[in-house]
Amino acid sequence: MSTDHRRRSHHGEQHGQDGIAVGLRAAVTAEVTDADTAIALGSGDVPVLGTPRLLALAEAASVAAVTPQLAAGQTTVGTAVSLEHSRPSPLGTQVEVQAELTAVDGRRLTFMFIAYGPGEGDDSVIGAGTVVRAVVDRDKFVSRAHATGQDPG
Repeated sequence: MSTDHRRRSHHGEQHGQDGIAVGLRAAVTAEVTDADTAIALGSGDVPVLGTPRLLALAEAASVAAVTPQLAAGQTTVGTAVSLEHSRPSPLGTQVEVQAELTAVDGRRLTFMFIAYGPGEGDDSVIGAGTVVRAVVDRDKFVSRAHATGQDPG
């Protein structure tokens, strides 16, 4: 599955760190393959886009929206999600997930996303929700993760 990251626009009134502002947007597109199905992902037994893959696309779109605005050494990490997967997408379906930064609260970034498949208007919506990510220093985050993940004994 190829994923196409496209930065669409940026504008806004609510600003966070170094150019991170409400209104940043990005979209990712993908074609549903066997590896993306609920069967392959262990989230069901049907050959359609699995919810975990839809979530991964939503996070990818969120990451793509802000990454160009991050300072050197910064990254974002997921902290919370809310997802409604409302329509199945069989093998071969082109899916586009659009994410927009809707709130900035210090290092906390909240995105709204909508996933589209074939069709017109509301009939094309296959899912929607929110993704919350936090801006962190990459090296410090990884260092802390390794420190807490080690066996204390």
